[in-house]
Amino acid sequence: MDRINIITLGTRNIAESLEFYRNMGFEATVVGDEKVPDIVFFRASGSKLALFPLEKLAEETGIAPSYEVGFKGITLAFNAKSEGEVDQVLRDAESFGGKVTSVAQTTEWGGYGGYFTDLDGYTWEVAFGPDWEFDEDDMLII
Repeated sequence: MDRINIITLGTRNIAESLEFYRNMGFEATVVGDEKVPDIVFFRASGSKLALFPLEKLAEETGIAPSYEVGFKGITLAFNAKSEGEVDQVLRDAESFGGKVTSVAQTTEWGGYGGYFTDLDGYTWEVAFGPDWEFDEDDMLII
């Protein structure tokens, strides 16, 4: 096993989360009713991001859902191509209902970045590195 095909986020309100991620620029494929989808898949370079109702996802996994607010021990990352893009993504997230939890600033490794949470509290890192290179699919070359 050497890849991640889909990252699925359990959502409390799938319609609101769909609107948030669409506003952030993700192209959606909605399964079921557009107003209350069964599941949503977003096209992302190299992988897919999905939204699924939290209770149904918990039922499928066999683990009780958690509604606790706080850091969930995982971050999703968007690698920007400039400091200005970092700032814009954080502004967009906040304007669409997300919460900036760490304002963009110079990092200890010489980059620039900050963090926001989406409507369900999932944490996103938005960062730029001056020496980063991207492939033809806009994926960071590591």
